[in-house]
Amino acid sequence: MTQPPPPPPQQPPQGGGFGPPQDQPPQDQPPQTPPPAAGPDLGKAPEPGYGYPQAPQAPQTPPPAAPQAPQTPPPAAPQAPPTPPQGYGYPQGAPAPQPPQAPQGAPGYGYPGQQPGAYGQPPQAPYGQPGFGQPGYGQQPGYGYPQQPTMPYQPQAGQPGGGKKLNAQMLIIVAAVVAIALIIGGGVLYASSGKDEGRQNDTAGQSGGTGGTDDDNGGTTSGKEKAPSDPSAKVLFQVPAPEVKNDSTVVVSGSWLTDKAYVKSGIARIVGYDRDKGSELWKLPLSGPVCQASRHVTDDNLTAVLYQPAMPTKADPSHGCSQIALIDLDAGKRLWTKTVKTGDQLINFDNITLSGKTVAVGSTSGGAAFDVSGKLLWSPKPADSCYDAGYGGGDKLVAVRKCGSYDQRQLHIQTIDPKSGKVISEYKMTEGIEYASIVSTNPLVVAADVGDSAGDGSGISDFFSIDSKTGKLRTRISAPGEQFAARCEGITRVEACNLLAVGNDRLYLPTEEHDGTGKYSQTNEIVAFDLATGKQTGQRADAGDGYTISPLRMDGGNLIAYKRPPYDKGGQVVSISGTGFKETTLLQNPATDAVRDVETSMSPEYSEFLYAEGHLFMSKVYASKRSTVREKEYLAVGFGTS
Repeated sequence: MTQPPPPPPQQPPQGGGFGPPQDQPPQDQPPQTPPPAAGPDLGKAPEPGYGYPQAPQAPQTPPPAAPQAPQTPPPAAPQAPPTPPQGYGYPQGAPAPQPPQAPQGAPGYGYPGQQPGAYGQPPQAPYGQPGFGQPGYGQQPGYGYPQQPTMPYQPQAGQPGGGKKLNAQMLIIVAAVVAIALIIGGGVLYASSGKDEGRQNDTAGQSGGTGGTDDDNGGTTSGKEKAPSDPSAKVLFQVPAPEVKNDSTVVVSGSWLTDKAYVKSGIARIVGYDRDKGSELWKLPLSGPVCQASRHVTDDNLTAVLYQPAMPTKADPSHGCSQIALIDLDAGKRLWTKTVKTGDQLINFDNITLSGKTVAVGSTSGGAAFDVSGKLLWSPKPADSCYDAGYGGGDKLVAVRKCGSYDQRQLHIQTIDPKSGKVISEYKMTEGIEYASIVSTNPLVVAADVGDSAGDGSGISDFFSIDSKTGKLRTRISAPGEQFAARCEGITRVEACNLLAVGNDRLYLPTEEHDGTGKYSQTNEIVAFDLATGKQTGQRADAGDGYTISPLRMDGGNLIAYKRPPYDKGGQVVSISGTGFKETTLLQNPATDAVRDVETSMSPEYSEFLYAEGHLFMSKVYASKRSTVREKEYLAVGFGTS
């Protein structure tokens, strides 16, 4: 039986936020229903349930190892940041690179000495709470720190690119050990994105499209992305990994795509690159490493970031994420930098987002917001008994407001006016749900691990479809972790979800990997859920033998997805029509060993992916000292069709 994690050593400050709690009673929840016995049920939606704990899985007998690949995969990098697994379907003749272990020695440069989290995340803080015994802390200093401490799962023999996830009991044991050892934390934003209108890698899609239609050529007519006459792509450019001092790790999260530039965070800087040549268009230095980056961009290409006020040192490995900046992605300029105080203490924020012309930041000390002109719209109120832990942006602005003590927490999901902070509607989640993630603000979809029942580190047991006008629950979708592969953090970064998309009033989820038809091959599918009924629509997009498919974003009524390749092929970007679910290939990467090695060193689980207009960009979310002298690492790589 899964036990809840131990409470943190102190309660978060109860100040901040805006809008009084509403006296609306909690919504009734559907009755509990046991999960299916095993494997994804692609023909029937899992019944809504309360997030039942999963029984421990019995060990499986691995199949014999696959024959050697016609190349030598790179060896695992000891004590290095996570290197994603080899391409799905990769033969097991050589060991696949493993997720990282905690850096050894003194706390590093921009990275407090903590263990990495699940599926290749950087360091984390215990339960997203303030620094132990440190008065005035609104959050952990450092880079955001994603989710509850977990251990990366290891691929099993004979199951390329995947394997069974850790059970909940093991996750909780690891969480308790890490919580004792850690003081301050860092984290990663997985899917920072380009512009909201069709150019973003917003994994939640944020698009309420009406659905696509198939044309006579098998293409789609409702999206902006059109199939080229020849989808064959080439490597446009590679950005070398930045130099990192000592055995440390530095956050380099954040990437965006404009009409002219591919923009990527480096070490305490943001750089704009020519989309085709990779030459530097502009360079914006910062006083310290980026902590968080908004995935949203305004119509005139403005976005927002959180960063540290100074560079970390061994003596002071983090200065807190107190600096809020508005960035012009066209001009490569910082338009303003703001801070917020509670008393005489600077607030260190956990997350940042943008909705319309409002930049919003959240923390355990409460939330604040600025107009793009730099005007303060609201800030934490010390007298409040609730606080805004974070916000979801895009089409609308949604707050995750926390009320009550640690053991009697209640989350209020509030759609708010981005100009005034006035509450438009509110949904009160069942008491005891500690964390929630905003998957999409329009339509409003929230993910949560109810009762710590996911058991796989994904942060998701259920999705909640909510009417943002009335605050009423539309439906609840049960998404057992052993069947579906989507992930959300929810602890401090309420928009940190990936491997999923929302559009056409549907939720698109990938299934977990399972055996393909070929020998030793693995594959998966994307399935759709109706956000009005909670049931599967019957639509299914198959990855193909040896490939694994992941949603990237919506394109009008169509779904853009990436297919991670097997050991002998290149990856693909496809458009899936919203109605017939017909796939159209938009980009096909080369299958040469050298190119495939670079491509498979990044994956949607570990890296940032952006696709638009025949261009695919992959980038790392943090940098570290090179694991070997012979192996060259890259911060980013761009692919493009002719």
